[in-house]
Amino acid sequence: MVLQRFASALVATALAAALACSGDDGDIGESEESGSASAGETGDSSIQALCVDTINEYRATLGLPAYERWSAAESCTDDQAESDAKTGTAHGAFGACEEWAQNECPGWPSSDPEASLLGCLEQMWAEGPGEDFSAHGHYLNMSSDSYTRVACGFHTTEDGKLWAIQNFQ
Repeated sequence: MVLQRFASALVATALAAALACSGDDGDIGESEESGSASAGETGDSSIQALCVDTINEYRATLGLPAYERWSAAESCTDDQAESDAKTGTAHGAFGACEEWAQNECPGWPSSDPEASLLGCLEQMWAEGPGEDFSAHGHYLNMSSDSYTRVACGFHTTEDGKLWAIQNFQ
């Protein structure tokens, strides 16, 4: 699984580099798909797919069902990441996408967005298990049986900081 993750990250890195060369607006790996299939089912190699797949791999270690990829909310989640980056306030736009819970990776290095995403998700998962939301909240959102889908959004600032949001519903 580690080699698969590394290979996936390399593919996603190449995709992100290609998108970066296209002169986009700072939102990386925007998905063109609509609907809500899980990323693994679509064969999508975007950073959004990597995000959903990684969360679902963590969930699988507990025997939990996979979250659906909430692709309809990805554009809104990208907008939240951009807003939070501009204000410098994590969770500043919380609720704007009608999500019920949110995890955020604020201001991570963007030189390797996939590695930053994977590092952030790993750090969040390492908060658990536990019941105290103030100490284990990211883990609790990722392992919850109260949510069925997740939208991942991203924004890279002009000074090279990656803001990544995972919205749960």
